[in-house]
Amino acid sequence: MQHRRPTETTAIFVFLFCLLVGLAKGALAREPAGPVLVIEVEGAIGVAAVEQLEKALAEARARDAAALVLRLDTPGGLVVSTRAMIKAILGAPVPVILWVAPSGARAASAGTYLAYAAHLAAMAPGTHIGAATPIALGAPPTAPREPGGEKDRPAPTDAAERKALNDAIAYLRSLARLRGRNAEWAEAAVREAATLTAEEAVEKGVVELLAGSLPELLEKAHGRPVRLAEGERTLLLRDRPVETLDPGLRLKVLQAIADPNIAFVLLLVGIYGILFEFWNPGTFLPGIVGGIALFLALAALSVLPVQMAGVALLLLGIALMVAEAFTPGIGILGLGGLAAFIAGAFFLFDPGAADFDLRVALPVLIAAAGVSALLLMGVLGAAMGARRRRVAAGAEALLGAEGRVVAWDGREGRVRVQGELWDARADRSLAPGQLVRVKQRRGLVLDVEPIEEKPS
Repeated sequence: MQHRRPTETTAIFVFLFCLLVGLAKGALAREPAGPVLVIEVEGAIGVAAVEQLEKALAEARARDAAALVLRLDTPGGLVVSTRAMIKAILGAPVPVILWVAPSGARAASAGTYLAYAAHLAAMAPGTHIGAATPIALGAPPTAPREPGGEKDRPAPTDAAERKALNDAIAYLRSLARLRGRNAEWAEAAVREAATLTAEEAVEKGVVELLAGSLPELLEKAHGRPVRLAEGERTLLLRDRPVETLDPGLRLKVLQAIADPNIAFVLLLVGIYGILFEFWNPGTFLPGIVGGIALFLALAALSVLPVQMAGVALLLLGIALMVAEAFTPGIGILGLGGLAAFIAGAFFLFDPGAADFDLRVALPVLIAAAGVSALLLMGVLGAAMGARRRRVAAGAEALLGAEGRVVAWDGREGRVRVQGELWDARADRSLAPGQLVRVKQRRGLVLDVEPIEEKPS
């Protein structure tokens, strides 16, 4: 009986192992049947951007897309939304290519994290990336500094700030190591708010490609290996059809109203529209516009990080202004409601929940306060003027009105008042043509008294 020599057995196992590895790589490097899909994310990163990315990844999987290109231009975003997008990218079934474009765009704060998370990162000329310091820590250049040290870095002033800073640094460094990008600069972007131009980012290994157009991006990315959650894949993008995915009207509206300034203005329009409807029942238009604006504002607030103190002040301000609408006086309730409403707007959003300034802009607050004050004073002025004016319609309009006797018999007769004939009574006899004043109205009969006419 013949036995195989150990060298032959080893060679067979090596051959089979290489064959299996080759087959696995071939399966992963197969050419996808679908197109390259493109989505465009502009503005602050929020719930709408997360939903847009998740829908795009689901469609990319269903259509066996060759890659998903995320064209980005953002000043930052909500921390929760940014982490949700990064989680979606890390588990993406297709390669995600993040492209900071067009020229003039930026990937600041949250955009830096997304660039580090993407399987392949690219920038257009004239763009920049960085400034990833958590906004709640303040501006690094003015922070106290630790003497000595490698770079004389700013030192957070308390434990909470150190915790937030170290967490952000560790998160970005872990993404850098995962994608093989510059981890040292990632730390500088968080600790020192460092920024880079597109050319500098490519030179320092922060992003892989510099591309001014989508065809150039796909050409440069073709043939590059990327690591997905399921293993390595080679990008096969040359001559691939390209489709831009429309986020849809709902996501566009949500992205627009999720801006704190727009949400606040919608809330203001909604409240005043409803108040005007209370002040002038039956006009309908202010109520309809106000109702729509109020519901849109509530939809925006549902996806923004709000503080309960701000909400409470807003509700108090609304209640006081509504009370002023029903009980118009000298304006104390209205002015108090206005002050509470503006204070509520200032404290409405939680600045620590985003890496950009998540507050209603001061010019918007000042403009809202001015408009509210003018409207309030205008309404109060009209109400006080109406109180001083004599009643011009109804039964009360006849009280004190003057007229002349048309016919009279005893203590009853007929008089002409405001161009109309009325049955009248008096406590004395009157003569036709005599001038009288209305004292009281009893149904269709007027109680009158004579007026002494001055000699002409």
